[in-house]
Amino acid sequence: MKPGLVPALAALFVLGACATATPYAPVGQADSGGYAEQRIETDRFVVSFSGNSLTERRTVETYLLYRAAELTTQEGYDWFQVVQRATDEDTRFLPSAIGSPYYSGFLCNYRYYGPRGRLWRGGYYDPFYDPFLDGFGAPSYREITRYEASAEIILGRGPKPAGAEYFGAEDVLVNLAGSIARPQAR
Repeated sequence: MKPGLVPALAALFVLGACATATPYAPVGQADSGGYAEQRIETDRFVVSFSGNSLTERRTVETYLLYRAAELTTQEGYDWFQVVQRATDEDTRFLPSAIGSPYYSGFLCNYRYYGPRGRLWRGGYYDPFYDPFLDGFGAPSYREITRYEASAEIILGRGPKPAGAEYFGAEDVLVNLAGSIARPQAR
């Protein structure tokens, strides 16, 4: 077995584990993100869900709504009212190598670092071969966007009041159950 094969396989395994959207799980159980809630009063909560860079905005908002319905039934209530709701977007631009959307910025290659600390070809630095530049001397970047949704909810019992801000907990759970991805057992 080649000496560099084991670290390469380990890195590939770690990269593969990170290459999925945040599943529906509490914060701490999911690799990156998850749901959380904070009780404000007996029947009032703030619920949130945060996703990683592979979790779409719609998924984050769906998981938030599902968690609100799940919390409502766990507390013994029938419906919930969304008082305030927000979705925050965090976009960052990270340097990347040309042609690789998964490049981490780490390149352990003697030809790159060389005897002078940069990629030198024929005794001079050539920016075309620099993985941080696009071949014309301009930096190459990739965009990473993460979403976090939060809502303040009030729980209620009995028939659901009329209005778009009121949700029947059982209906939400039944209708959204098919779109909820739970964590996979390791």
